[in-house]
Amino acid sequence: MAASPPTRPEVRADGVTFRLADHGYESVLLQQELQRPRTGPALARRDGTWELVYPRPPVDRMEYRFEADGASLLDPGNPLRVPGAFGERSVVEFPEYAPPVWLGASDPGAAVPVGEGARLWAPPDADPEEPLPLLAVHDGTEAERIGGLTRLVGHALGERALPALRVLLLDSPSRDEDYSASARYARRLAALFPRVAPTTRLVGMGASLGALAMLHAHRVGGVPFRALYLQSGSYFRMRTDRGEGGFPRFGRIARFVGTVLRAAPAARPIAITLTCGAPEENLPNNRAVAAALRRQGHDVAFVVNRDAHNPTAWRDTWDPHLVALLAGALEWGA
Repeated sequence: MAASPPTRPEVRADGVTFRLADHGYESVLLQQELQRPRTGPALARRDGTWELVYPRPPVDRMEYRFEADGASLLDPGNPLRVPGAFGERSVVEFPEYAPPVWLGASDPGAAVPVGEGARLWAPPDADPEEPLPLLAVHDGTEAERIGGLTRLVGHALGERALPALRVLLLDSPSRDEDYSASARYARRLAALFPRVAPTTRLVGMGASLGALAMLHAHRVGGVPFRALYLQSGSYFRMRTDRGEGGFPRFGRIARFVGTVLRAAPAARPIAITLTCGAPEENLPNNRAVAAALRRQGHDVAFVVNRDAHNPTAWRDTWDPHLVALLAGALEWGA
């Protein structure tokens, strides 16, 4: 029997029907980041097509792939795809989803290397000797390439929503080690900032382990951040995150998070925005950290966005939430 032609997923307000043409597969499963197990549920074969009716989770978009007889593949019937840290994925956008309007902004220009794993972006007319605020970003290449972070900042500067600032894009070849509450990395980061550019005020930003590492650098490494923008932080705790126990630095992370949750009021409170996706397993520990930081006197905003743990989800919160944090923390003319 000839295989059916590729079929687009049928997207409705209450869910989506996935379909995959049969090429003699023994089994087909949906790979997704919205529920456990991540591989599943299974599609059923009907009249030469594999099909699954998937009820809508608490998201406005979802990324996915298929697993057919153990092999992972994109949906051939869906041309809508997005890049990601672990490769390209097919994506479904529900009726309420709208991409950020600033994606069509002009090319912001390239960032230039200023050290190993560090590149600096500045407004085209910025004097290299002029002290400016600095936004330091973990996983900077991903934030720039997939998210378009410097495009957003350039657009916000053009709209006069932000004062002039530079963006430091940071990347680590040993990410799992450096970003997992490493005191050595926090010290290295603290030593880097004064060397890259003359700076007035410093803001830290990161997602997942990158968020954890920025918070750790502030609290343990003594980095004097004026504000932090922390997304889907990997704030592992023994009580609630034992499923992450296989991560090599789980214990070190859990010990640090424990100190955050038990800390006394802050001597110098700062502005902190935390974001996390509604279906994320990280949501309870992000709520707990946000509540603890608020008790300690920090000016905390907590945003639950309707997406999962991925770069596009993080990008979609930047305007208005990152822009608002930067505008408040940097203060025009300071």
